[in-house]
Amino acid sequence: MELEISRVRLPSGKEVGLVEALSFCYDLSDTDFQVLKALLNSDGKNEDMLAEQLKLSKASINRSVNKLVSLGFVERMKDSSSKGGRPRYIYKAVPTERLMEKITNDFRRCAELFSSILPKELER
Repeated sequence: MELEISRVRLPSGKEVGLVEALSFCYDLSDTDFQVLKALLNSDGKNEDMLAEQLKLSKASINRSVNKLVSLGFVERMKDSSSKGGRPRYIYKAVPTERLMEKITNDFRRCAELFSSILPKELER
């Protein structure tokens, strides 16, 4: 899944891409997008693998994977090869169909929320 393929023109004339829309709706950072893209194109990676691939600190990777897990974009599974000590996890993006369905439903819900407050705001 390529995250920045096409752009749409808004009624204002401004063009935005998917990354900008997702950034606005989910408060995702550039790092979050890099991590999500890396996970979309893999069968799962741990934080060390992501840090090495993306040339980012483990702390940055940790913040991003936690945010992506909380949003439901990424799943966290205990690494079966982890022995003793602090558990290690493997992160994997949810299936593309599920991710698209979630984003579509969230965008729809946002539109409904805005349409419910619009009449009140216009009356002011």
